[in-house]
Amino acid sequence: MNSPQRQGFPSSILWVLVALTLGWGFNWPMIKLALSEVPVLSFRSVCLLGGAAGLFAIAAYKRLPLRVPHGQWHRLLLFTLFNITVWNLCITYGIGYMSSGRAAILAFTMPVWSVPLSAWFLHERITSRRVLGVALGMFAMLLLLSSELQAVRAAPKGTLLILGGALSWALGTVLMKRYPVDLPVTTLTAWQLLLGGVPIYAGALAFDLPRLHPLTLWPAVAFAYNVLIAFVFCYWAWYKVVTSVPVGVSSLSTLMIPVVGVFSGMLVLGEQPHWQDFVALALVLMALATVMLPPGVRRTIFSRRRGLR
Repeated sequence: MNSPQRQGFPSSILWVLVALTLGWGFNWPMIKLALSEVPVLSFRSVCLLGGAAGLFAIAAYKRLPLRVPHGQWHRLLLFTLFNITVWNLCITYGIGYMSSGRAAILAFTMPVWSVPLSAWFLHERITSRRVLGVALGMFAMLLLLSSELQAVRAAPKGTLLILGGALSWALGTVLMKRYPVDLPVTTLTAWQLLLGGVPIYAGALAFDLPRLHPLTLWPAVAFAYNVLIAFVFCYWAWYKVVTSVPVGVSSLSTLMIPVVGVFSGMLVLGEQPHWQDFVALALVLMALATVMLPPGVRRTIFSRRRGLR
């Protein structure tokens, strides 16, 4: 059997990536909307607990193994710390300092960190295609940020928090591939959401209880979206992608998410599009082509282009 690295992105899970892109992309303005009425730690606690409960229920219904194999708890706790705990704390606090679209752009600089980390820890080849994909993707991110650099400079704390979250997510993804746990994706995701939230649950109980109050309609809808879509489905979808393809491919495949985040912010929060948004979209699509299309298709496309010259 050919490895995913030679095949490009497997067509069998392409629908998972499309759904993940839309689900997490639209979630950025939803986070901002929910946090307008819910304290940060309580918000993330309910999301993590709700996501874990939903995934454990699905795993039990499908009769999937629920127990973590003996001797693999330390692996699970290691990458859960970076994938869930640090990532969620950095993102939910960082987004309070900036717009949802800008936060999404900074968060999905993750491939900048994951590609060299995967070469170091996993000995994945840094191919010219992946370098090109990262370069195109990061140029798109810089282009999206170019109209808001002044706002980013005005909120250095938020910028550092979001970038710290991106680095933590990249490291957690690489560690999950380096030290795999023998569990189905559904169960593995459920355990990560449950365990990764322990420090967050403690913080919510200690600091947030007096500040809780009933939600109005749209923050409540955003809250429900986070639990059901962003956590139950999208976290499952992300780990499905991560366990199916090399880290360099999975991380580059996320580049469309911040573009969806920018445009969904316009739709939900009324932000106005700029020419940079549309150029960035084209660049991201080109970046995705470097890892999504099978090598044979890419060769055919490029040979046809040479034949037209």
